[in-house]
Amino acid sequence: MNYKLELNTQEPNSKIVFHNIIFDAFKINLVERYIGSMKARPTLCEVLFKVRTIDNEMISRKDGNTRVKIKGDDFETYQRLARVLSSYEYKNKLLNRKEAEQNYVHFILSLVIANYNLN
Repeated sequence: MNYKLELNTQEPNSKIVFHNIIFDAFKINLVERYIGSMKARPTLCEVLFKVRTIDNEMISRKDGNTRVKIKGDDFETYQRLARVLSSYEYKNKLLNRKEAEQNYVHFILSLVIANYNLN
């Protein structure tokens, strides 16, 4: 499945960070919220995601809501995967970037599959 990963689309010094994963049939919008100074060492406190069609229509979850908050063990896994994508090694191509991106995308897709009915 082809995808395009858009990381860190935000305003400078904003405590909200947006990421997008765009597939052929749908896209996933991720919103990260941080606490603390964005110049020093911000702390990730919340991650939400929504699934939309390519035409920007919201897709409802199995329970009728539109967004999912990542919690518990999934939140810890997300933090670990996101940390790799913002690391010095990733930015300077010292590790396999494609593998790091695939791990991140596959994790998010597993959450989408668990929460949404995609036809």
